[in-house]
Amino acid sequence: MTHTLGDLHLQDQFVLVRVDFNVPLVTNGGKVSVGDDTRIRAAIPTIRYILSKGGHPILMSHLGRPKGGATPELSLAPVAAHLHTVLDRPVGLTTPPYSPDAVRELFDDYDVVLLENTRFDDREKANDPSLAAEFAALGSVYINDAFGTAHRAHASTEGVAHKVKHKAAGLLMGREISVLDKVLGNPARPFVAIVGGAKVSDKIGIVESLLPRVDKLLIGGAMAYTFLKALGHETGSSLVEDDRLDTARVILDQFDDKVVLPVDHVAATGFSADANFEVATDIPADRMGLDIGPETVALYSGMIESAATVVWNGPMGVFEMPPFAKGTVAIAHAVARATDSGAFSVIGGGDSVAAITSAGLEDEVSHVSTGGGAMLEYLEGIELPGIAALRA
Repeated sequence: MTHTLGDLHLQDQFVLVRVDFNVPLVTNGGKVSVGDDTRIRAAIPTIRYILSKGGHPILMSHLGRPKGGATPELSLAPVAAHLHTVLDRPVGLTTPPYSPDAVRELFDDYDVVLLENTRFDDREKANDPSLAAEFAALGSVYINDAFGTAHRAHASTEGVAHKVKHKAAGLLMGREISVLDKVLGNPARPFVAIVGGAKVSDKIGIVESLLPRVDKLLIGGAMAYTFLKALGHETGSSLVEDDRLDTARVILDQFDDKVVLPVDHVAATGFSADANFEVATDIPADRMGLDIGPETVALYSGMIESAATVVWNGPMGVFEMPPFAKGTVAIAHAVARATDSGAFSVIGGGDSVAAITSAGLEDEVSHVSTGGGAMLEYLEGIELPGIAALRA
């Protein structure tokens, strides 16, 4: 069992908190600022809870993928400034090397301290025990509230947890675990899962994990063309993983009553937003499928809206190109309508979350997961290192 914040004594404790502040940065007039603060706001309840109990939060996060040490454009300084605004409490940013005494003295001037980008140190991704020990020396309590990185065994997400006696999941992490356990445990039925994306190879784990559990699995994105080709359909020049055709056939043979595939497609002359396109039932040889068609939208929407549990991961088409985003956006609206009718809905994965958010529907679904890869692995039944370490 993973401990929660309520299990810990926090008064006057220095509390090391792994958060996920890997947010987009934008530059305007030479000033760098946070472009989307969703992940920052998601961590606020845990930070406020620690403060309310008299604890001193020391936050850790990575940002981007720096190469070769400190990268000024990936500094967490803009994040610290934004956190100060959102939290309305003084936030200090400190750089390595981290002396426990020096970090703790910062609380004379700040309510919250944020450590500089953990990936500025190459030992972070290597889960080097020496870095984990340096982190552990800073606090007497460790909280992991970064579900989006829980599938990575890094020094700040996994290694440090073995070196701190008192540890727990944060409020966000706890919510993520609770939601996904509900989906895996005893979901209300009908249970409909929607899985999209480019490759069967990327999603085979979640497909195989969900199929025994769901009533229907709706497949979209380019991965659908591998399944369709396995059934003998014409797929034109669509992306197909020929080395996964046998895998697709095995899945279809075993779960033909559960797997639902597109019945029409938006077929384009090329992989471009400017390409000519048409709706087709069978994809011509000189065209590629880049989105689900209107009949498929209607078919999928009907199944989604009649569901009691909905899980969605992955786009229905090339969502980043406006002409081929309609299917994904339509599914977002269908999930919101299902939720409004009483369904429990869980959304995860970058494009799925982007579709819900761009449509202004993020508050119209039950749960938007902060971790795409972590959500996939959790639903596949893989024990995530960042969560397992909290139980150690």
